[in-house]
Amino acid sequence: MDDLNIRRDRHAGRITLTRPRALNALTHEMANAIKAALDGWRDDPAVRLVIIDAEGDRAFCAGGDIAAVYHGGRAGDHGIGQRFFADEYRMNAAIRDYPKPVVAFMQGFVMGGGVGIGGHASHRVVGDTTQVAMPESGIGLIPDVGGTWLLARAPGRIGEYLGLTGARMGAGDAIHAGFADIYLPEAEWDAEKDRLAETGDASALRRQAPPPAALESRDLSAFGGRTVEEIVAALEHAGDDEALKPIRRNSPLSMAATLTMVRAARGDLRMHESLSREYRFTHRATADGDFLEGVRAQIIDKDRNPAWNSASDRAKVDAMLADLGPAELTWEDDA
Repeated sequence: MDDLNIRRDRHAGRITLTRPRALNALTHEMANAIKAALDGWRDDPAVRLVIIDAEGDRAFCAGGDIAAVYHGGRAGDHGIGQRFFADEYRMNAAIRDYPKPVVAFMQGFVMGGGVGIGGHASHRVVGDTTQVAMPESGIGLIPDVGGTWLLARAPGRIGEYLGLTGARMGAGDAIHAGFADIYLPEAEWDAEKDRLAETGDASALRRQAPPPAALESRDLSAFGGRTVEEIVAALEHAGDDEALKPIRRNSPLSMAATLTMVRAARGDLRMHESLSREYRFTHRATADGDFLEGVRAQIIDKDRNPAWNSASDRAKVDAMLADLGPAELTWEDDA
């Protein structure tokens, strides 16, 4: 397909995102093709590892291509989004659980769906242009694609901070927060990919000392509040306008749900549990949440002035995260 270059390269399976003009945004078809490639290589002894990268300097993958989800939801066809999210999450889980090394080289923007591809690889390489974020609360969604799993495992209150504000992380912060493993200058990436394909050995991946992590020394104690309202009050008391600005702009429902989900994910034993919880929200997002208004304001009309409709009370959050019954996300290994 035109949006991906999937091929064998010596001892490596190669997946390259090839939509640089669209910041390599992930479509439903791309998600399915990535999953199919991984399934095809799983038991192939000639493929010792998988390399995932992307064309262009600006982005590894800036998120999911949600135009079809938006237009479907506006037309009352919520199944378009539900099928996309379900298949995307199965692909995310396949990367996380893959029995062979998966090496992701993540330059530029790595956001939302991009984190779902690269953030679950066994070897996650970042460079000087890397900007990692989970900004979904700004469009009325939640950090999905296994994002709540990653946020829940970040040190201290970094997970709550990133989930509520959508703040971007450079290479040093991404490694500190557990969204990446290896820093390597991007000028050296092509040679490293060639060596990986030649040897089929990911254990000797080169690395350099990463840039300092600003998050390591930042006081994020305010994000220990029980509710978004408590967090806002603590930030106001501290005069932290940098954190308050996005929180005041983002969907109240999305932030309240994000706070609940990140904290719930700390008790999950497998990422599948986090993905299933995320799917309960995204399954309902186009019909019952702020998603359509958020996408309209940020992406379609670009007026940057969403009129959030959904309340952030406990009952609404519980309703968005309630069990879906027969519509629950299923997995290939479900009995």
